[in-house]
Amino acid sequence: MPSKSTRKAASRDLRRGKAASTAAGEYVREEIEHVRSGRHGARSPQQIIAIGLSKARRAGVPLKPPSRKAASAATRKRSQRDYEKGQKAPSIREKSSTRSGRARIAALKREPKSAASHRALSRHAKSAASRRGQTVHRG
Repeated sequence: MPSKSTRKAASRDLRRGKAASTAAGEYVREEIEHVRSGRHGARSPQQIIAIGLSKARRAGVPLKPPSRKAASAATRKRSQRDYEKGQKAPSIREKSSTRSGRARIAALKREPKSAASHRALSRHAKSAASRRGQTVHRG
């Protein structure tokens, strides 16, 4: 469950007309803090980002699922499901199973905490930037 301050920050971003990805970044930031504080772990920075984006979609941030070339079919399907769940009224949203939720947290607790280190996140950012390619500045 995202904290109240994260939800407020994300809704403030959306109210100010910022992109949905900016609002979703608040949830990713919260997830990084969870791993750093030892609440749970992750195998990679990508996993932390995926968890944060999923929470953002479920919380109602209008973040569309990734494109066909950006993600696998299973990931797109799960993202679409999270997006639809978040777009429903809170009273209609069905709760997930307590048992599976506990199992998910227990599995994450066994993962290493190093995925949220400054070094790991820096390495991820650099590789993601190189995949996007250089920008051409004119003028």
